[in-house]
Amino acid sequence: MAHSKKKRVFLKRPSPKKVTKETSAFVALGSNLGDRLAHLKKALTRLKEIPQTRLVRVSSWYETPPTGGPPQRDYLNGTVELATRLTPHELLLQLQKTERDLGRPRKHVRWGPRAIDLDILSYNNLILETENLSIPHPRMHKRAFVLEPLIEIAPNWIHPALEKSAQTLLKTLQCKSSKN
Repeated sequence: MAHSKKKRVFLKRPSPKKVTKETSAFVALGSNLGDRLAHLKKALTRLKEIPQTRLVRVSSWYETPPTGGPPQRDYLNGTVELATRLTPHELLLQLQKTERDLGRPRKHVRWGPRAIDLDILSYNNLILETENLSIPHPRMHKRAFVLEPLIEIAPNWIHPALEKSAQTLLKTLQCKSSKN
């Protein structure tokens, strides 16, 4: 009797239409153009100005090589925790506005160099897949430069779709990279 492989199906929970209480959201920040640290500090200032949102925690900055894309300078990366009453899509619009205001064009080379990059990693325990937003971030579990700063500020964070801690995901990556 042949065994069939089970295919994991991620449930797509609807995005909240209105948020009545503060929700925890984690956002990754990165920069590899110009004065990287200055860009990140400006982004932090802008995050503090987002309506109905407050900055809760900020990780250290991690210098990491670029992943994919054309040859480019190393990134400075970090993660922040926000407490927000915005819906995921409202938060995304605010982050995109911040990127534009800090010099990132909407049309850019995929995985290319940029002054600022802001990505929603997670929004509470929401699993969401829409045309312009995936939560949790679809590649975060494959990126040490995302997991390390996340672990620093949220050591007990659990990936809502994979149901694994960020620490377990990072260990899995480290084991895979040590085998290469």
